[in-house]
Amino acid sequence: MNNTKIIMISSTIFLGMSGAILTFLPNEVISSMAIRPSQMTTLFFQLMGAMYLGFAMLNWMAKGTLIGGIYNRPIALGNLMHFGVGAIALIKVIFKILTHKEIVIALTAVYVVFAILFAYVFRTNPTKTEKNK
Repeated sequence: MNNTKIIMISSTIFLGMSGAILTFLPNEVISSMAIRPSQMTTLFFQLMGAMYLGFAMLNWMAKGTLIGGIYNRPIALGNLMHFGVGAIALIKVIFKILTHKEIVIALTAVYVVFAILFAYVFRTNPTKTEKNK
């Protein structure tokens, strides 16, 4: 199993679990965050969950293909942007948040790791790696 396949499968699991929770249990997530549920917050969390599920499916379908360099560049760049920008947003908020800090720290760690991995995938040519094996 190549490195990109492992990255794609692990990101699929993370995004799929996050998406399923946000899509099917939005009110429970909202309540656990001490936010007053409303139709708009529920809708927002469900739409965010749908986006995560869509990204999970994209990564799952692309797991067996060459990714990196010029191969599947949009997939690598989309993942890099999601995890990179998400990591920056989480890092900015981590020092200001007062509740559920341990959850935010764990989420930040996951996002930073995936951002680094997808930056590596984006910058690496998979054909050179395959020829050396």
